[in-house]
Amino acid sequence: MKAIMLMFDSLNKHMLSAYGSDAAITPNFQRLKEKTVRFNHFYVGSMPCMPARRELHTGRYNFLHRSWSPLEPFDDSMPEILKKHGIHTHLVTDHKHYWRDGGATYHSRYTTYEFIRGQEGDAWKGVVDKPQYQYESGEPEEIKQRRITSRTQHQINVRFMANEEDHHLARTINSGLEFISTNHAADNWFLQLECFDPHEPFFVPEKYLRMYGIEDPSVFDGWPPYYFVTESEERQSIIRKYYKALLTMVDEYVGKVLDHMDHYDLWKDTLLIVNTDHGFLLGEHEWWGKNIMPLYNEVANIPFFIWHPQCGGAGESRQALAQTIDIPATILDYFGLDKPADMQGHSLKPAIVDDTPVRDFALFGYHGCHVNITDGRYVYMRSPVVRGIDHLFEYTLMPTRINRRFTPKELQGMTLHPGFTFTKGCQVMKIPAESVMTRDADRFGHRLYDVIKDPQQEQLCQDINIAGRLFTAMERELLAADAPDELWSRYGFSGHRSPLLGCDPGLLPEYSRYSPEIRYGMVCLHQYLESHELSLVAQKLKQQAQADWHRENLWQFVLDEVPAEQHQSVFYKMALEMRLN
Repeated sequence: MKAIMLMFDSLNKHMLSAYGSDAAITPNFQRLKEKTVRFNHFYVGSMPCMPARRELHTGRYNFLHRSWSPLEPFDDSMPEILKKHGIHTHLVTDHKHYWRDGGATYHSRYTTYEFIRGQEGDAWKGVVDKPQYQYESGEPEEIKQRRITSRTQHQINVRFMANEEDHHLARTINSGLEFISTNHAADNWFLQLECFDPHEPFFVPEKYLRMYGIEDPSVFDGWPPYYFVTESEERQSIIRKYYKALLTMVDEYVGKVLDHMDHYDLWKDTLLIVNTDHGFLLGEHEWWGKNIMPLYNEVANIPFFIWHPQCGGAGESRQALAQTIDIPATILDYFGLDKPADMQGHSLKPAIVDDTPVRDFALFGYHGCHVNITDGRYVYMRSPVVRGIDHLFEYTLMPTRINRRFTPKELQGMTLHPGFTFTKGCQVMKIPAESVMTRDADRFGHRLYDVIKDPQQEQLCQDINIAGRLFTAMERELLAADAPDELWSRYGFSGHRSPLLGCDPGLLPEYSRYSPEIRYGMVCLHQYLESHELSLVAQKLKQQAQADWHRENLWQFVLDEVPAEQHQSVFYKMALEMRLN
């Protein structure tokens, strides 16, 4: 038995012809659809990159206990389980995060592995006379400097990729094809062929850019902003065209994998999965990228294709709800192996056979931000009700972040925690969380969407009964995952861990009488005032605000009550939030 998982990063389902879109040129994804079973309600679990990959190994939610994380000593790893049962596992990837502190324990779980260098500012080519990258933003200085370093290194790396065959996507796929060609006649192997594209930077050979009318490749540097949309329509169109061009290149190389499946007749005995870790916003909801905003379906509802040679179903689609944590259980089941006791995911085989449901709900989110749940029709986003980063911790024996170790200062507040059901009797470090994303994580409020009636998620659904049902299901899912105790108060769940009736699907209860735009603005302004020792002004805001206030009323309040030197900063923050009604 053989299996191939062809994985991409930031693959937007809503741009693929296989899901009914004509936005980009993707004939090989259409060909893939005709060869496999397509899932329509497949969701992320933990976000973003390495949290998703931890789930691909463990089949267990990561985001309730940890943010970005290596594999822990107590984690069960699907590729390692295969390896221990005599199945050769091979990883080919250009995903640079495996090389960094926050991902350093993944690649060694495989029997063999290959890393393709040069993606997204990978510290690859050592050129001392580095070009200077100009980058202005209002981000914290640490983040700004990290971005400058990454983009400067990217400028160096691409000097060594003058031709398409030098491109990291081409080198990655070709290395995977080499493994397939070498081992197609052998048995008992699993290939994880993982490409970082179409993740930014959108570095695209000119022939693909020309397909979208881009004749001058220098009109955009390939780095979309991770922020709300401020660009002109023309500039937005250019950024989208770069993503589409890179997506068309990805499609070209999907075709090469399908060619190998055809050439060696692997369809008869090889499991094929084509998936991604998450999607990507390209101006929808007035946002670029991911990370800050709510997890809209452009990011959370992802493409998933699977060919199971024992089940058939080529060209068919499935409505069964599924998500990332179900992938390792499916692969283990395919090889006839039992899943570990700590694995929360389910084998998708029943859904592949005849669309039998394998789960009623899917939980997903970022650590410390919204906890989200879906039943396939409705998506409920539960906001923190405790502001700031108090009452939030990371639980780990591997204290590293995305690109660094925890600092001594961060570890000074560490205590020992007796552990959880999945830590196999190990105590773990309980470390106060510190993250730009979790600060003011309540600013977007609770949200409920009907994604069947409103697939673009443009209008909040106000059905209190549906919100209550999903809220209760969310509590059950947190109990099943042995979620940390502090999450119950952070998200306003029952102190006794029982269903809480009458939950509010609006923003925050105390602001329910205001219009959506004013609610966002008032929450943002109130938080700003409290954090800048302007509590008396914050009290005055609550006293003076009227249910019929408009944007102009809030603006005038700031002009009248907030020190003049702070006007620019507070107007900027409010404008950011009030664009999201």
